[in-house]
Amino acid sequence: MVGIDLHDATLVTQTAVGKEAPQEGRWENTPEGRRALWEHLRRMKRRRGAGRAVLAYEASCQGFGLCDEAFDEGFECHVLAPTRLAASSKSRKQKSDAKDALRLLDALRAHVPAGSELPRVWVPDPQTRQDREVVRMRLEVGQKLTSVKAQIQTLLKRHGLRRPSGTGRGWTGAFVAWLRGLCAPAGDPGCGAAQALGSLLRQRDWFEEEIARLDAAVARLSAAERYAEPVAKITEVKGAGLLTAMVYLTELGGLRRFANRREIAAYLGLAPASYESGERDDRKGHITRQGPWRVRRALCQSAWTHLRFDEGERAAYERIAKKNAKHKKIALVAVMRRLAIRLWHIGRDAQAAHVRFPEPRPTPA
Repeated sequence: MVGIDLHDATLVTQTAVGKEAPQEGRWENTPEGRRALWEHLRRMKRRRGAGRAVLAYEASCQGFGLCDEAFDEGFECHVLAPTRLAASSKSRKQKSDAKDALRLLDALRAHVPAGSELPRVWVPDPQTRQDREVVRMRLEVGQKLTSVKAQIQTLLKRHGLRRPSGTGRGWTGAFVAWLRGLCAPAGDPGCGAAQALGSLLRQRDWFEEEIARLDAAVARLSAAERYAEPVAKITEVKGAGLLTAMVYLTELGGLRRFANRREIAAYLGLAPASYESGERDDRKGHITRQGPWRVRRALCQSAWTHLRFDEGERAAYERIAKKNAKHKKIALVAVMRRLAIRLWHIGRDAQAAHVRFPEPRPTPA
């Protein structure tokens, strides 16, 4: 069993066979360094007569390349969720690469001989990872555009400027034309606020052009075989547009890996936390907010539109919100959960009928 603390430049390992004391190792995170690690583990496996070699490392911005490489080299590898690994207050204050690797090794020691559940993350297939990059970039650019617009509004407030009548509401053409009229001429250093406004408007223009390019890329991706039918079915639901459908499908991958509606709600972090102990047997808290936040954000935006067109959902929302004015957020989360489950049923059936996502990689012999 091998716990690996993965960094940009190094791989720190804690290796153990059975109950023996772990051996610490340090390797360069380069192709040559990883090859040396695989050779070392193979020699150790042969020398000790081990029938199984199990590796684990934490999910991070490093992605799943090390997991793919380990499987290709014949090792069983698990990517673990760092937020779900047990950690004491002492371990949080005394942190080092070797101790982090040892914590992962301890998780494997509880799993391999004793069968304790590992806090694994789902490892998507390479195509899904590629598809995610396009959709995530579209979301990121949209957030940056929203930030720039907020900066423009804040700049106007700081200088006591109010939009004139006749410019409508929102970012109308008349409003943007008025903003451009406030900008300083090129090369005029006299007004810093006008120059700042000009910079922000140029950023806004660029982000809007980039969003148009990325929207076209997402639309092309949605026409691929694995997405065409599920997207067509999901977008029939009022409030669920093309971008929402693609966020949902790329972040969740194969929808048949979820057994029921409770699993999908828990995975998306839309299930309530539980505080039940002793005399208290039915106490629920806020939603867990675990899992892909991008899906929750897309569901939140879609839920508002969904409420306008679905009378049943609107009645359910109003029933919860009417009990307490502060419960409007709770009511919206309930709509998000039901919408997520509805999209799961629709997307799962469409995926099953037309295309199968790759199954999880088998455990190497």
